[in-house]
Amino acid sequence: MSDNLFVDKYYITEVDSFEDSIYCHHAMMGENYISEHSHKKGQFLYTEGGIVFLRTDEKSYFLPARHYIWIPGGVRHSIHPSSPEVVMRNLYFPRFDTDTAFFDRVNIYPVNDFLIEFIMFTNRWTGNIFPSEEPKFSIAKSFKLILPEISNTELPLALPYPKHEKLKDIVSFLEQRIDENVSFKKLAQEFDLSERTLARLFQRELNMSFIQYYTILRMLTALKLLLDDKLSVNEVAMRVGYSSLPTFSNTFNKIIGVRPSEYVKNRNLLF
Repeated sequence: MSDNLFVDKYYITEVDSFEDSIYCHHAMMGENYISEHSHKKGQFLYTEGGIVFLRTDEKSYFLPARHYIWIPGGVRHSIHPSSPEVVMRNLYFPRFDTDTAFFDRVNIYPVNDFLIEFIMFTNRWTGNIFPSEEPKFSIAKSFKLILPEISNTELPLALPYPKHEKLKDIVSFLEQRIDENVSFKKLAQEFDLSERTLARLFQRELNMSFIQYYTILRMLTALKLLLDDKLSVNEVAMRVGYSSLPTFSNTFNKIIGVRPSEYVKNRNLLF
């Protein structure tokens, strides 16, 4: 892909050029950070090849594998991929008379196999799709119309994106050793911080405690392993540092809202 891919900042200069068009863009991120911006059109964003954080004025969202995020028009946001090689698949939609309240909220939803096929079908589209371009426009419009029908389960998780350089290193350390169940004491020692200083750092920079952050991180990793790697619940529990399957299941249920076995069963009904 061209190094100049994002020089024109298509998401600022082109997305809203035509009020009634659907805008399509598939490409590598090409950079480590897409600065805060907004557009009149609503955005469907699906990514491949890495983790993506998305920040709005209200929350920071963590977009795991096999999930998409819907961003309503007018919502200011920035995008932080884990690497410039992360592939973004974007569809930007104008408002339609058929739009429901579903499209007024920023939310993350699981992607089933049908939607993945549809996403890959859109890979042949680039730039604006106008209402006069039939049947292409109707097919693209149907993509939006179907989202509320197949997105019944939102992912009730938002995880802060650290700005503090020390905290970035700490979070990276936790991510790389997710199977070790790193203790707070060990983490403080590893980074030569007092436990009080480390606790304050999490609370001040992320507005949550270490335990809250680490638990959500482990559950998000568990989601990826369950959905993307298709591991068993027992294998996933071990991979995210839980030696006790009941403890993992109870924690998953508390955070996600269903037990991991139910989550897999529900996803299998969709996939």
